Amino acid sequence: MTVQEAPAPADLAATDDIGWAVRLLAATPTHEHRDPELLRRWARAADAFGAALAPVACEARIVESDGGLELGLLARYTSRPPTVELFTDTIERAEAVVDARGWRAWYPAGSVRAAALAHEAVHVHLHHGTARADLKRALGHTALRLGRLRVPGHVAGAEEVAAHAYARTVCGLGRSPLLLTAALAAETEAETRAGTAPRTTPPPARDARREN
Repeated sequence: MTVQEAPAPADLAATDDIGWAVRLLAATPTHEHRDPELLRRWARAADAFGAALAPVACEARIVESDGGLELGLLARYTSRPPTVELFTDTIERAEAVVDARGWRAWYPAGSVRAAALAHEAVHVHLHHGTARADLKRALGHTALRLGRLRVPGHVAGAEEVAAHAYARTVCGLGRSPLLLTAALAAETEAETRAGTAPRTTPPPARDARREN
């Protein structure tokens, strides 16, 4: 689960979950010049797909470590060997942000870790089996058409949107983790401008590296 780039100063909660999903897609390489309405259609489809997924158990090894703040990550999945890494320092910071912003009704105590694990469990799920192909069909993007044959295309960032929607649903959150990652990025940016952020903490990373 990646911490987003810092948004412009605003009431973050005023943007709904689909709005944050659209922002995620718009900031993803290959989508810079996409029609905003197309991005919104894909965001809605990916969100609905993730929210409708049946609960999946995490089949990867789970490890915990520090260093997530430096990487701009709450968690990440790598496939060789299948491992979900949870970054305890970022999770602790996220819990503090929830309290500071008065969002505890949306993100109950302990839910940040649970959501991060659920998010990565879906990446494991999509990495194996037919679920990734199902997501492509749900998005309705065509990469190639030959007569009646239509080849569903990949939509960069859609898997992230689906994973956030799944985590929101399965963990019973009031808002998507996307809102929380935006708040984390905003706090990091504010600390950097004030000169209070650790010198070793760079701007939040755009993408978690997932080995395929």
